[in-house]
Amino acid sequence: MTTLTAIVVFALLGGVLSAAIAGLFLLLPERRRVQSLPHMVSFATGALLGAALLALIPHAVMGAGLLKVHSIGVALVVGIGVFFVLEKFLLWRHCHSEDYETHEAHEQHRRQASGVLVLAGDALHNTLDGVLIAAAFLTDFHLGVVTALAIMAHEIPQEVGNFAVLLHAGMSRRRAFAWNIATSFTAVIGGVAAYFGLREALGLLPYALAIAAASMLYVAVADLIPGLHRRSDTRASIAQVALITLGVVVVSFAESHAH
Repeated sequence: MTTLTAIVVFALLGGVLSAAIAGLFLLLPERRRVQSLPHMVSFATGALLGAALLALIPHAVMGAGLLKVHSIGVALVVGIGVFFVLEKFLLWRHCHSEDYETHEAHEQHRRQASGVLVLAGDALHNTLDGVLIAAAFLTDFHLGVVTALAIMAHEIPQEVGNFAVLLHAGMSRRRAFAWNIATSFTAVIGGVAAYFGLREALGLLPYALAIAAASMLYVAVADLIPGLHRRSDTRASIAQVALITLGVVVVSFAESHAH
């Protein structure tokens, strides 16, 4: 399998397959779906942390060389800062949209707009995922596999949430599923574009890996973990710790046995 073929295949797995699994997940009874989602988020948190800290960052450091470790650290800080600003901007736009629609009392239009924004945001997110997968595969085949699996672990619960928003916006299940699948193909576009772009600038690969790690760390620490803290009872906390640990162990096992 060539590198480009691997990027296309695993970008499809990370994007389209995760959306398809999310669609199947929504066929479950609502009660079971609500009960299962927090467990999926816990596992995804561990998978993202493991992929970033045990796979991507070590490969970035090795690729750049010990004399440029500080530069990798700078890339990590910059990456986290960029994702913070991006999320802040999206929250700002959302809050202003909410205020406007409240004053205008266009509840239905607001729901429809939310659906469009979710699709646009998901398309951009999947494109970036494709770029990250390509950067990993261009560095090492097995690192690409680990990165794609970690992204997929995070994408499934996220796609479930997107599906719920689209249904709330008034779409039928079939139409919402079709749009979710369609936006998932942007992961392939991002992967192929990055393959040709990064091949011409191999010296940037370690820094691309650092940005990828920053993305995973930010999602895990800023988005997923705060949501897990909303459930503070002993039983839920033990389950969260166990599933986060399982996510880290699975990624660590995949990385250590890939070479």
